[in-house]
Amino acid sequence: MNEQQHHHWAIEASGIYRNYGTLEVLKGVSINIAKGKMVAIVGKSGSGKSTLLHILGTLDVPDAGEVSICDMPVKGLKSKTLASLRSKHLGFVFQFHHLLPEFTALENIAMPALITGMKKKDAFKRAGELLGYLHLSERSDHKPNQLSGGEQQRVAIGRALMNEPDIILADEPSGNLDTETSAQVHQLLRSITTDMGKSLVIVTHNTDLAALSDEIYEMKDGLLKS
Repeated sequence: MNEQQHHHWAIEASGIYRNYGTLEVLKGVSINIAKGKMVAIVGKSGSGKSTLLHILGTLDVPDAGEVSICDMPVKGLKSKTLASLRSKHLGFVFQFHHLLPEFTALENIAMPALITGMKKKDAFKRAGELLGYLHLSERSDHKPNQLSGGEQQRVAIGRALMNEPDIILADEPSGNLDTETSAQVHQLLRSITTDMGKSLVIVTHNTDLAALSDEIYEMKDGLLKS
């Protein structure tokens, strides 16, 4: 394999197995996520798609199989190295926004950079730019309880983008939102790939969101088919 091809993948996963007790959730799943592509994983509830997403995001460890993030194999990495890999390369968006209630939109977005030691001034400047990109500048000083569901989720997406990761992993990102708000969030996710060149992996029930992606995989009986 030549060098160029090798750098084509944001995430490579091969032969992923995951059991919970006697329940086999993933039965040898392989998937490669190309750089700068938006990929949707669909399937019934309980089909294992969230489990797969957590494994791709290094939040869960497979019972067998290999995962590489930006050409770095994650197996056997010390937890500190893994945490640093995660904060550098990966951003996460979940169905529930998990924003910190006592902090403003600006502070919530800046948080990942503050945690990794960026100066407050620089972090707030970048968070302010992201608020602009998210069309939320006028909500900068609002706390989560003063924001609508769609605004909260956009702040959560801003937080995921804060450390300029290569890859965004999203689990049912519009699962809690009404149709119109969902459509806005879907367009935003699409633009993160189109405008910013990020790789996106999205687990979703939403057919409109899946339709916007470059590739769709279906999770069924512990296996993935495109």
